[in-house]
Amino acid sequence: MQLTQGESTMSDGTQTGADPIPTHVDVAIIGTGFSGLGMAIKLKQAGRDNFVLLEKDEDLGGCWRDNTYPGCCCDIPSHLYSFSFEQVPSWTRKYPRQEEIHTYLRHCADKYGIQPHVRYRSEVVKVTFCDASGFWQLHLNGGTRLTARVVMAGMGPLHRPAIPALPGLESFKGTRFHSSHWNHAADLNDKRVAVIGTGASAIQFVPQIAPRVKALHLFQRTPPWIMPRPDREMTNIEKWCFTHLPVTQQLYRRLLYWRHEFRGRALNEKSWIHKHAQRMAANYLKAQIADPVLREKLTPQYSLGCKRVLISNDYYPAMCLDNLDLITSPVTEIRGNTVVAEDGSERDVDAIVFGTGFAAADPLQPDFLYGPGGLDLYRRWQEEGAQAYKGVSVAGLPNFFFLIGPNSGLGHNSMILMIEAQIQYILQCLDYMDQHGVRHWDVRRREQDAYNDELQARVGTAVWSSGCRSWYLNKDGRNTTIWPGFVHEYEARMRKLAPQVYEATS
Repeated sequence: MQLTQGESTMSDGTQTGADPIPTHVDVAIIGTGFSGLGMAIKLKQAGRDNFVLLEKDEDLGGCWRDNTYPGCCCDIPSHLYSFSFEQVPSWTRKYPRQEEIHTYLRHCADKYGIQPHVRYRSEVVKVTFCDASGFWQLHLNGGTRLTARVVMAGMGPLHRPAIPALPGLESFKGTRFHSSHWNHAADLNDKRVAVIGTGASAIQFVPQIAPRVKALHLFQRTPPWIMPRPDREMTNIEKWCFTHLPVTQQLYRRLLYWRHEFRGRALNEKSWIHKHAQRMAANYLKAQIADPVLREKLTPQYSLGCKRVLISNDYYPAMCLDNLDLITSPVTEIRGNTVVAEDGSERDVDAIVFGTGFAAADPLQPDFLYGPGGLDLYRRWQEEGAQAYKGVSVAGLPNFFFLIGPNSGLGHNSMILMIEAQIQYILQCLDYMDQHGVRHWDVRRREQDAYNDELQARVGTAVWSSGCRSWYLNKDGRNTTIWPGFVHEYEARMRKLAPQVYEATS
């Protein structure tokens, strides 16, 4: 996929961000990943040009900019993990790699004229509602401030790395980093490396680094269920058809959509389909790992889908390498250059790589978002668990919208589908506000509570409540991350706005 550079893009791919930050805008969008960028494109197409995207980094792309670890790729097919309104026929593989997704996002920003609206190196450190003016105030790094009538939070749930607070970690003399901020300057060749965590990132980078390190000590808390990754290069015939007969790509996308929706029956529900899928995963493990002792270590003791199901063709073969040591006892401390496990065993290492994921169930940082009357959303969510109405609106925060908010994540299909449903819903809200002279638009608390009571009742009967510990759950064991249904059901719910659910003030 060819990236078209805009005037605001430097030769190394970073952005200039030369235009000054406005003092007031109608809409402020935080983040330039899929959700923030998609929202911006649809605002512009609707004739709403008075908006700004605030990006903390020097380039757009969200998690697909940040995660550059070896082997980084997506577990949803390329033609489904892309905007419905910007389908490109030139994807090189069935499952896209990080570089190609990042290029795609840059392409979308350039094609739809979004670059002039982006302000790079503009990290939002606090958002507060000004009771006197009725506007939101966004505090940026460096002391800059701007106000906005509407704020949209497009940071996503995968932007805050979860690094365990291990005693002695700060005194470690070797190289250490999280997979989402891969240190490409670090030379791991012939080094003794400890990898902590065996989640979605680790199963991609471990096979890449294992053959070139001297020793790899892999610390596993719980093993993941893994399915084969049916990846391949897209053929020239497919690319030709998608280019010259666009309807073929539309049909292919719909096929992928419904195939993944069916997969939701195996991951979202405790049914015969779920049992069959778990048998398939167990058989895959058995076929890949001949050593019964190692196979036992890699066999999950929880239902398929309770934690994120991963796809890989090279993780199990990497487990059989002579220089890889799989440790099932959790890390308790770092002592000098020694990693100490709970069973008392010790490993001397030169580097530590954290594959410990993100704080997805706790998406807000302290002292970040304050609503009218000083409402501290972080404190509320710490007490009640993160919750929102349809994943976008939170009672007490007028004119504030989340993208990929609480309980709108997926374990079986493309998140871009959920994002687009939310974007269209938010646009309906904005249109209604303008047509009826609404100044403040705030979802009613009783409607939010009723929605979340129904949602949590459904979550409680699904496979995620099978007793395992996962990043879907917050510290109280409440699932605040996953949408407990199918995408087509969510899309139907988001299709029509019910104004009575909101309290509108002029």
